[in-house]
Amino acid sequence: MNNMTYKTIRLKRGKEDSLLRFHPWIFSGAIQKIDDGVEEGEIVRVITSGGDFIATGHYQQGSISVRVLSFTDVTIDDDFWRARLTSAFEKRRSIGMADNADNNSYRLVHGEGDNMPGLIIDVYGNTAVMQSHSIGMHLSRRKIANLLVDVMQGCIKHVYYKSETTLPFMTADDMNGFLVGGSDENVATENGLHFRVDWLKGQKTGFFIDQRENRALLERYARGKRVLNMFCYTGGFSFYAMRGGAELVHSVDCSAKAVELTNENVALNFPDDNRHKAFCEDAFKYLENTEEQYNLIVLDPPAFAKHRGALHNALKGYTRLNQKAFECIEPGGILFTFSCSQVVTKEHFRNAVFTAAALSKRKVSILHQLHQPADHPINIYHPEGEYLKGLVLYVE
Repeated sequence: MNNMTYKTIRLKRGKEDSLLRFHPWIFSGAIQKIDDGVEEGEIVRVITSGGDFIATGHYQQGSISVRVLSFTDVTIDDDFWRARLTSAFEKRRSIGMADNADNNSYRLVHGEGDNMPGLIIDVYGNTAVMQSHSIGMHLSRRKIANLLVDVMQGCIKHVYYKSETTLPFMTADDMNGFLVGGSDENVATENGLHFRVDWLKGQKTGFFIDQRENRALLERYARGKRVLNMFCYTGGFSFYAMRGGAELVHSVDCSAKAVELTNENVALNFPDDNRHKAFCEDAFKYLENTEEQYNLIVLDPPAFAKHRGALHNALKGYTRLNQKAFECIEPGGILFTFSCSQVVTKEHFRNAVFTAAALSKRKVSILHQLHQPADHPINIYHPEGEYLKGLVLYVE
């Protein structure tokens, strides 16, 4: 039973149904009354219209008003956070992600997938990069960071906090910076390959760990191929393709910083290898103007839709992008194409790619249907957590 007095949020009649199915979000339209003085990031108890307890969570203004931490009436204290972090660590151990010298980069905490909504923690060697997506997690950052070091039993010596872009409305100076320790070492290992992690200014936590298994799959198809890696960011698909024996690899990104990182990562793994070139250019313009012949293309763009209102335009964007790739890929070529937009479902994305194939008048077969890896688990009660989807296509 809860030993701490938390302020209360009362739901409207009948609005507890999704919580009875353990969905971890409470939307603003479901709320009947909020106690006076409740501040953003505060822990609240949620009760039904009849006064029965149903959940405890972080309150925040906006569409998602409460992110549920527990469906039992508990105190959210050090023991609570330690138990959740321990559970996440044991989950990674059970899937072989922790304690692996050949692969020391993985996601330790994946928000709702680890019953810690609003919190992301990625591990790169002995550094953890923590990111908050809610005010409540931001306010708990120091406590969680210190407990993390304890739970990880010496595996983590540094905790870097990186939430400037995920909490842009906050004005505090401590959105980015080390909470524990401090290290300039930023080279991590993934499946035996090395890469630099730009946790200071890079996207997300510095690297897209969620494509690890899909990069490994691409490596299997790369031998003798002429590879184009669009939206290359730090070049992950590029250096996997090179290890797979690609004939040439071209990396394209509109960010000069991304192109610089790609070149650094390729040089880390394949110094003085002239099979690789990187280009700082808009993806659509590059596909429109290139005269190079490619028979393996990767399309891994940033999220085209951040919210449902952008869905229509996003699907048009995916169709246009994939059509351009279909039009320039050689017969017998392979296309790896992805969407990381949460509001774009697998069906949405597949239909967009179907439309692109039809418009290009190419014969296309699906070889693989891809998704996020096991260290990005999906809470079965929270299907919105399934954000990454991809297709591997054979183009005749």
